Amino acid sequence: MTESFSAARSRGAEVERAVESDPAAFRVLTGDRPTGKLHIGHYFGSLQNRVRLQRLGVELFVLVADYQVLTDRDVTEAVDANVEALLLDYLAVGIDPGEAVLFAHSAIPALNQLLLPFLSLVTVAELRRNPTVKEEITASRQSSVSGLMFTYPVHQAADILFCHANLVPVGKDQLPHLELTRLVARRFNERYGTLFAEPDALLSKAPSLLGTDGQKMSKSRNNAIPISATADETAALIRGAKTDSERDIHYDPGSRPEVSSLLLLAALCQDREPEAVASDIGGGGAGALKAVVTESVNEYFRPIRQARAGFAADPAQVRDILRRGNNRATEVAESTLADVRELMGMNY
Repeated sequence: MTESFSAARSRGAEVERAVESDPAAFRVLTGDRPTGKLHIGHYFGSLQNRVRLQRLGVELFVLVADYQVLTDRDVTEAVDANVEALLLDYLAVGIDPGEAVLFAHSAIPALNQLLLPFLSLVTVAELRRNPTVKEEITASRQSSVSGLMFTYPVHQAADILFCHANLVPVGKDQLPHLELTRLVARRFNERYGTLFAEPDALLSKAPSLLGTDGQKMSKSRNNAIPISATADETAALIRGAKTDSERDIHYDPGSRPEVSSLLLLAALCQDREPEAVASDIGGGGAGALKAVVTESVNEYFRPIRQARAGFAADPAQVRDILRRGNNRATEVAESTLADVRELMGMNY
């Protein structure tokens, strides 16, 4: 069932050229779970690309996947504040609510109703084999697995297919989810009649940024630099970042991952190559490296943080943006559900 990474990458190159040629022909579904403030890894990994696609003229549907935090009790308790934080981050980085549709899972009943017929199109064995589900279950560290977590891939299929998205930006680890979405679309079309296109993956070219502890940057590991961090908070986080004892600074991700990740972060903020940043620092050691990274990050994110503060000062406006997005997503979902009912002979 799973498309090989090399095949997806090859197809992705074709898709990227098609997007550049005719962006209006594409609709993208993307989004995040509201588990806290987004960090700079999210920004360079996905948010920056979403803004790029929107500016090209691609239509964006941006999902706040609040139903997918129900499997995490600690996060669920703060879901309202986390949804607002997520919206603020989206708006601050440049996602335009006048063009994009920002919406929440829980506000779109017709979207969620698609989960039932879609579940009938996949087997339990296929869900069990999904490597991303296995990883999520392991990462959850829970003694038992809820049905919701087990059916995440089918819920994601509903997220993508309800709005007829034909392009989904994903990382390598998300390819199995997208392949299941393509499988659901194909089986529905074969069983009931053609309705859904099989969406393509737009593989992320995202750089791999490590957290301050040298591990993968993650909100759950408390090793991330939030987009919304102040200049002083950013400086403190970078000051505590793991490096090594070698004084000469050079870019070598294989043997010096922590130093190289910091160099890459500075380079992304400066729009330069990490080797060039390393050359400037030379034998200055970790202190000089962290000073350069701090200045680069704070300078790059200053306007984004200012924009975020402006939106945060008007929470009613932010909620209105989500309400309007929910209304638009509901219209689309109800239309798709009506088509599904018609093809299934359930339009009573």
